[in-house]
Amino acid sequence: MTLPLNGVRVLDLSRVLAGPLCGQVLGDFGAEVIKVEHPLRGDDTRDWGLRVGKTETAYFNSMNRNKRSITVDLQTPQGQALVLELAKQCDVVLQNFKFGGAEKMGLGYEQIKAVKPDIIYCSVSGYDRVGPEAARPGYDLVVQGEAGLMAINGEPTQAPLKFGVAAVDLFTGMHAAQAVLAALFARQNTGQGRNIEMALFDCGLMLTAYCGLEAMLLQNDPPRYGNSHPSIVPYGVFDAADGPLVITVGNNAQFERFCREVIERPDLADDERFKTNLVRGQNRDVLVPEILRELKSRPRAVLLKRLAASGIPCGEVLGLYEALTSERAVRGGMVTEQPHPVAGHTHIMAPAYRMDGERLPIRHVPPTLGEATDEVLKGLLGLSADQVSALHAQGVI
Repeated sequence: MTLPLNGVRVLDLSRVLAGPLCGQVLGDFGAEVIKVEHPLRGDDTRDWGLRVGKTETAYFNSMNRNKRSITVDLQTPQGQALVLELAKQCDVVLQNFKFGGAEKMGLGYEQIKAVKPDIIYCSVSGYDRVGPEAARPGYDLVVQGEAGLMAINGEPTQAPLKFGVAAVDLFTGMHAAQAVLAALFARQNTGQGRNIEMALFDCGLMLTAYCGLEAMLLQNDPPRYGNSHPSIVPYGVFDAADGPLVITVGNNAQFERFCREVIERPDLADDERFKTNLVRGQNRDVLVPEILRELKSRPRAVLLKRLAASGIPCGEVLGLYEALTSERAVRGGMVTEQPHPVAGHTHIMAPAYRMDGERLPIRHVPPTLGEATDEVLKGLLGLSADQVSALHAQGVI
């Protein structure tokens, strides 16, 4: 398969989640991604969560496939000079240093643009880089609170609740990748680079989507419904006799079939209080207990069979491990087993993208710390073996 970004080279100076996810997306599409890490500790996520081998973790591996790792001490003049030379050979630079950090090291946008005029430079920060909070560090959980995301998550009786994953970081990483792709496309026509700035807070607000716009209309927080839908009834997670399932009754015809064919309650279909979704929403306190009672008395497999036969979207609620090892996931090739030099093997998620009927490949497993340092410095910068050895001895790489 010829990948869309074949021939594009990315210098990934970022760490943790948002920036690395952007780099991973570009790598998935075929870009050569060179990840620059500290010689001793590497990316922060190499020390988070469950260990894989000596230098990787599940956290790190989730954001760093299709990259190569080199180690450079950016606190040294020699290290800064090496990375600036590498930037000359690249199309894209990603960074999420603390405010002013890149400039202090001689690796800010204007400094790199001076040696690579058509560079596409993407910075990820916590907040607007020209506002009064520019220097504040950005953390997913903090922004989930500040952007109102915790106020729309969970049951109405719960305290504010964070998402189960670092949703703001992940959303920001995907937005950053979209911006880089747009800039690469534009550069083909104009020959000009771009300075892209992404803020976690901005992306956190975007993630509120229709809930955010409803809050503006209400001039207050919209109610929280947990696993139920705020305006469609019945629509959510329900308990069968032997486990939970998702039922999404999206229109009035589906509701009638649900009552008559699934839970065998034609009286509910005929009740004027439940004829339309609008009145079902107004009378959910009466309707939902009746539905819960009927569902709880039937096995999940029976309900799922009836729902499918009635054309009502439905599904099981699986545990995470169940989902990852399900026939659906295995058939789709989403979870792969890759060789590992220390652990023997490790599981790596495949890219979600398919093109021309094929899933994009894993060309490089998440790299061990610094595995490509010598190769990159010799191949791209033309350093000799003696020069590379000297940099190792000085602790620069």
